[in-house]
Amino acid sequence: MRELINDPFYKLIKEYDDCVIDYCLIEDDTPYQGKRSHKDAILFAMLKVIERYIDEQLKSEVDFRGTALDEPFPWNLDIGKAQAHLIDTASFLHVPVILRTDRLGQRFYDCDYPDYNRDGRIPYWYAFWEPPFTSGYGPDDFRRVNSALFPQGTDDLEAYEWTTDWSNYFDDGHEWWGAACWSVYDRRMNRYAVIMASATD
Repeated sequence: MRELINDPFYKLIKEYDDCVIDYCLIEDDTPYQGKRSHKDAILFAMLKVIERYIDEQLKSEVDFRGTALDEPFPWNLDIGKAQAHLIDTASFLHVPVILRTDRLGQRFYDCDYPDYNRDGRIPYWYAFWEPPFTSGYGPDDFRRVNSALFPQGTDDLEAYEWTTDWSNYFDDGHEWWGAACWSVYDRRMNRYAVIMASATD
């Protein structure tokens, strides 16, 4: 597996610097094996995301303090715990309608607002434009990002939603906002998009 670091998607997503989602686009030369391939993709993506966080941490420490931390953050993962179920891609990519916004800026939608305390799951749209701190993003931004993520359309996608108990990457989101992990295989492009989110205030 290899990350498609030169894909135009990465240039676009940099414009969304308040986005709390970690994306990873992956290409694999081995034959597609359904859920097994998706699991390999989320493991590969998690390792890449951890690598990014370590690089950012080291860079910020050098930039602002001139020295590195004595102890790096103790990342851990246990891919054996990761469980998944197949999800409907139309539901996954659903763009809710904002019915109104109150004077405090809270939006009200044509669908149920996620209740993290109920089942611990957040929808993709919510992860994108309703992070703990206001992003200002909305439906048009969500569509734009997904058009770049799936440039040949969404008819040939297969998506899995994964549990979030297999890495401490997800710990922040478990506090209250939510945590999420999805893998999407694009048959037309023979590539995976792994989408992960975990944030707190």
